[in-house]
Amino acid sequence: MLRLVLLIVLAVSVGNAARAAQELRLLANTSPPYADAQLPDQGLALELVKHIYSQTDYQPVVTIENWSRAIEGTRVGVYDALASVWYSKDREQDLLFSVPYLRSELLILKLRSNRRSYSNLQDLAGSRLGVRAEYAYGVDFAAIPDLQLVQEDQLVPNLLNLLDGKVDLVIADQRTAAMQLHELLADKVTQFSVVNIALPPVERHVAASRTWPGHEKMIAEFNRALSAVQKDGSLQAIIKKWDERYGGIE
Repeated sequence: MLRLVLLIVLAVSVGNAARAAQELRLLANTSPPYADAQLPDQGLALELVKHIYSQTDYQPVVTIENWSRAIEGTRVGVYDALASVWYSKDREQDLLFSVPYLRSELLILKLRSNRRSYSNLQDLAGSRLGVRAEYAYGVDFAAIPDLQLVQEDQLVPNLLNLLDGKVDLVIADQRTAAMQLHELLADKVTQFSVVNIALPPVERHVAASRTWPGHEKMIAEFNRALSAVQKDGSLQAIIKKWDERYGGIE
């Protein structure tokens, strides 16, 4: 009898260990404060994702790469999923998206010395707008006459281009702009101002490669765990902790 009990306990332990050891290969691109190897817990988005997965049987292993490698590596199945990605219809062909776990606000920056008034997107006509390469902003820039998009891989080069007069405006994620202006351009932060144009918010998702056999199950588990941490308040506590680290932009 004792032997039977021990065998049952061993079987249960092995089963639990096997489930806990289910490795999930996640990829993210460097985008502070959301994902950055130099930040605590690899950034806000990655801390949230790892917290959500802690409620599941998946063990995420996160690699941080540049964006082109991240998106292509996941689309072709080299990695299982992207950890922090904005939705677009084009991406949905290759990726299955989770429920969004984090909402971000977009804003447009100009120099205070720029006296031109902007109240809607059509007012950007004829301007040079700094953008990040391959970002799904959810804005139809092609509908704005003579708008020139100037692409950079990161926000800081766009901000420097704005200071140097190489662009007229820069579109940015609010958290990224607040962090990088206060940490990297603190002596120049008062030279920037926010344009009074309302932009659609963007949301971050986990997105699994449709070529990965377990993509539907994994996304369903993520969504279930996300709902749980939203209800218990732990997700919002992490977001609040990060948002309190950086000042805003006036």
